[in-house]
Amino acid sequence: MSDDDRLTFKEMCAKFDVTPRTLRYYEYIELLEPEKEGRTRFYTSREVARMTLILRGRRFGFALEELRQWLMIYDEQGTDAQMQAWVELADRQLAALRDQHAQLVDSIDDLQRLRDGAATTLS
Repeated sequence: MSDDDRLTFKEMCAKFDVTPRTLRYYEYIELLEPEKEGRTRFYTSREVARMTLILRGRRFGFALEELRQWLMIYDEQGTDAQMQAWVELADRQLAALRDQHAQLVDSIDDLQRLRDGAATTLS
């Protein structure tokens, strides 16, 4: 990414629709490492790719620490190790999401029965 392609702090917030506080926090916990020139931060294509992965991971319910460790694997061990770790993380998260889904289905069914019972009483 050339200097012209780097994103400023404000541009990065706008691109990903995150608050400045969120972006600063992600930097603080070492999820992102922007280039710094004085007090100005610049985000390269690497940071843009990492942010994309972070937000996708959050959408799937991964903890920030899990994502931080997963991103570190790439830096320390490369793509294959990172993909192996991803499969393991995804398997674990899929099981958790399926469990949550089953609990939600049960809750919806219970609430529907209670609602229907109350509606019948009102009739």
